[in-house]
Amino acid sequence: MAMILAGGEGRRLFPLTQERAKPAVPFGAKYRIIDFVLNNFINSEIYRIKILTQFKSDSLNKHVSRGWPMSPIYGHYIDLVPAQMRMGDSWFVGTADAIHQNLNLIHDEQPEKVCVFGSDHIYKMDIRQMVHFHDTHNAELTIAAIPVPVDKASAFGIIRMDGDYRVIGFDEKPDKPSEIPGQPGWCLASMGNYIFEAETLVEVVATDALDETSQHDFGRNIIIKMITEGRRVYVYDFHTNVIPGATDVERGYWRDVGDLDAYWEANMDLVSITPIINIYNPQWPIRTYSYQAPPTKYVHNEAERIGFATESIVSDGCIISGGRISRSVLSPYVRVNSYAVIEDSIIMHGVKIGRYAKLKKVIVDKNVSLPAGVEIGFDRTADEARGFFVSPGGVTVVPKGTVIDPPAESDYLPQPQDLSLN
Repeated sequence: MAMILAGGEGRRLFPLTQERAKPAVPFGAKYRIIDFVLNNFINSEIYRIKILTQFKSDSLNKHVSRGWPMSPIYGHYIDLVPAQMRMGDSWFVGTADAIHQNLNLIHDEQPEKVCVFGSDHIYKMDIRQMVHFHDTHNAELTIAAIPVPVDKASAFGIIRMDGDYRVIGFDEKPDKPSEIPGQPGWCLASMGNYIFEAETLVEVVATDALDETSQHDFGRNIIIKMITEGRRVYVYDFHTNVIPGATDVERGYWRDVGDLDAYWEANMDLVSITPIINIYNPQWPIRTYSYQAPPTKYVHNEAERIGFATESIVSDGCIISGGRISRSVLSPYVRVNSYAVIEDSIIMHGVKIGRYAKLKKVIVDKNVSLPAGVEIGFDRTADEARGFFVSPGGVTVVPKGTVIDPPAESDYLPQPQDLSLN
């Protein structure tokens, strides 16, 4: 059985999480972030899935309920499980507490193993291979892990292991992370994906719930305690995971889209000629809710007024009316009007972009209308003065509901050339 943790606030992705849970944030034109872990389970033939939700879950609930129907006649389901305060008067206070408050799900289903996975990473994984590793090593807990550069390691749980992949130490977001022996400059980071023996999981979270000093978190408490007690805790090397139809370029691809810069970079990974994550692999389909939208239309071919897109993903329902798009990701029902220029940007559902608008390295949230002649992403100070959010890496975010005053026509319309002879 799978239990997907989808209740986090996603504060570092604000303002994209201002009105939605982090797993429900749009990604890659037509997907939501949670679609990737759901596809990993379905493609791995694991069909009993519980999604534990909490913060601002309405859009997530709609997406899953409308886009992910299963076949109950075969015992398949994807159930959305809201926080219910079954164990007291508090919401989930940690990842382990989220499982503890939903132990009834395990008691009801009686699985032998429980996959406890996060919902906010972009990657492909054949989970059957991790299950095989877990069984082969007779593990009580198996942690999926991936090498990360030492300068980024403080954002992760860092694992120390012996020569047989047994975990001998774990540090949650350490200031001085331990490097991999023989690989200077690299640390072994937990991906936040776990396979537990069901009896072990029930025991450890129930015991942890009684500890008033615990933060009730897998990384900070459960894993460390299991290591201290000599439990059989092992590391699964994600880089060994093989996806049918995938190239070697894709192997080991995993992105934590925890902040705006990482989110922008992961979207840009999709648009290259040879993407390091390929969403077009028919042997590992990436499913999602599909809009009943007409095909994309490109119109106008008149000098500077040409509708086209290069190195971009453009969804159904879009109309590219004389605008130019480069290295960008467009969600359904986007309209780009004449002479507009969009570069290195992410444009979400229903956005309207006016004539002569210019965008560079911009994320525009859903249903925003940008007026003619507006320029965003070229002047950080001006963008912040208009109330936009600008990331440390220079990504400008235009939040939902933004209203922008149009500039004067003289500021953006081409001026007639002076052809007089002096």
